[in-house]
Amino acid sequence: MLDACAELLDELGYETLSTTRIAERAGVAIGSVYQFFPDKRAITQELTRRNVEEFVRRVDRRFLEEDYRGWWEAVDAIIDIYVDMHRTVAGFKSLHFGDAVDLNLLDSDSDNNAVIAGRLRGLFLKEFGLADSPSLDLAVLVAVEAGDAVLKLAFRRDPQGSPEIIDAAKHLIRGFLSRQLRSWSPPVAAGQ
Repeated sequence: MLDACAELLDELGYETLSTTRIAERAGVAIGSVYQFFPDKRAITQELTRRNVEEFVRRVDRRFLEEDYRGWWEAVDAIIDIYVDMHRTVAGFKSLHFGDAVDLNLLDSDSDNNAVIAGRLRGLFLKEFGLADSPSLDLAVLVAVEAGDAVLKLAFRRDPQGSPEIIDAAKHLIRGFLSRQLRSWSPPVAAGQ
């Protein structure tokens, strides 16, 4: 049912999505849909959770498989994962992290990007030994919000994501975070 929902979101959009269409696409009776989900919002909420968990799994796996000289290389890797999922995971481009449907899909008390920022903050604390502080929380939240906005622009300009805008998002986030996390800043390369 979640896969059917994801396909339909990409084809029709959220407004046209219905539980009846999801049941038809999934090849199940409408009662089966209602057994697990009361409405289309609940299905998209679960799909968003699945996408977030997949995003976090991919980030975790990449952190395990690759060594980064610092957080700045990890930022690029995280953006690359987001871009790849936008291109290849059904429903991801329609929902991103649920904001197309509801800013509080993932947590009723925090907006979706705050939830994502919290997950990424945890990775940075664990992987790079950054000091836990309110300023780190704010820096990661602002970086996630800015990155989200610029990456959405990249995909509005080009269905596969404008390479120039994706690259600009990486520079923007690295530059912002390096100013916020001065003691953890990347070495400045000539010409930057």
